[in-house]
Amino acid sequence: MYKLADLMEEHKEELATIESLDSGAVFTLALKTHVGMSVETWRYFAGWADKIQGDTIPISRARPKWNLAYTKKEPYGVCGIITPWNYPLMMLSWKMAPCLAAGNTVVIKPSQHSPLSALKFAELTIEAGFPPGVINVLPGAGSVAGQALSEHMQVRKLGFTGSTFAGQKIMQKCANSNLKKVTLELGGKSPLIIFEDCDLDLAVTMGMSGVFFNKGENCIAAGRLFVESSVHDEFVKRVVDRVSKMVIGDPFDRGTHHGPQNHKAHLNSLLKYCEDGVKEGATLVCGGKRVDRPGFFMEPTVFTDVEDHMMVAQEESFGPIMLISKFNSGDINSLVYRANNTEYALAAGVFTNNINRALFMADKIVAGTVFVNTYNKTDVASPFGGFKQSGFGKDLGKRGFYCCFLLTFSYKSSPT
Repeated sequence: MYKLADLMEEHKEELATIESLDSGAVFTLALKTHVGMSVETWRYFAGWADKIQGDTIPISRARPKWNLAYTKKEPYGVCGIITPWNYPLMMLSWKMAPCLAAGNTVVIKPSQHSPLSALKFAELTIEAGFPPGVINVLPGAGSVAGQALSEHMQVRKLGFTGSTFAGQKIMQKCANSNLKKVTLELGGKSPLIIFEDCDLDLAVTMGMSGVFFNKGENCIAAGRLFVESSVHDEFVKRVVDRVSKMVIGDPFDRGTHHGPQNHKAHLNSLLKYCEDGVKEGATLVCGGKRVDRPGFFMEPTVFTDVEDHMMVAQEESFGPIMLISKFNSGDINSLVYRANNTEYALAAGVFTNNINRALFMADKIVAGTVFVNTYNKTDVASPFGGFKQSGFGKDLGKRGFYCCFLLTFSYKSSPT
């Protein structure tokens, strides 16, 4: 695993080029995040490979003292992985590295929209010395290859990142086959709350990153911003000014901020999303259209006057669309309710210089990750995953391993 990480680093520019070609990510972002965090992930879990251990459990004093109870962690065996098209190499690494560190073999089905980095990765695993059959890449459509993995009787664990709808189907298939264990990282509609006492420049910078990072094709994207009324207009003004300066174009141009959306169907869904937002009564401040140039380029978009009942306030766009709602800080419990009034619970963010308020909001918002005065800052050592219809289970960190507990209990009739 360490050797593989070294090889990935040696080939980082080639891998980043493949990511840009296949997913539309800006090359500099692909180099730093798509590839950079992938390398970090392999090194992190390589360090865990000989540290996966169970527990010795103190048992009832009513039993003889020479009884013994302990847990042991064992690999599942064959694990299936199905990854999305927005972070092809990084999602592969997040799931496969802990899988292999725990002693499993793996079959991965990359997205049919962006399979190339998984195929290059497979080439590097051979050079790294992984035995045949340990890592298997199975490109294809979800309805064929993904369904086959979900239903296969010899696959004992399946990890999936993608849409909530697809996750529901996969869970049904896994349950109806052999009750294989499932980890699902699904959609998000993450609230980002900006109080008047925050560093507004920082909030604008991180708010834009929270929405527009990786063209908005980001599972923890800030799906809806709640901005305190007293700073709302100034916040919108600064955001619109910065959006007007964003360079949209060739992802291999080092001056580009924003590359193309991943595929045509997704671009069309974003345009429809913006049309629906206007019909519902939200104010389109800027963007909302396709860029007038070849390719699947979407203008960075900003909506204000977004009300809680609107579809755009409830459903994920998965694109470069910022949705802004006002709030008054007088009733913080009402704000908590509004932030939680969604079927998703993947991430959230709070910007305030009041530490008591920050901790209160972080505690009350239902989300797998809550950022305070920052956003999008994930780390391989920190567990990642959501609740409700954002899925269940964790990637990364010491809870991200693909292994199960095996309880062993032994009894000796005498101390000897």
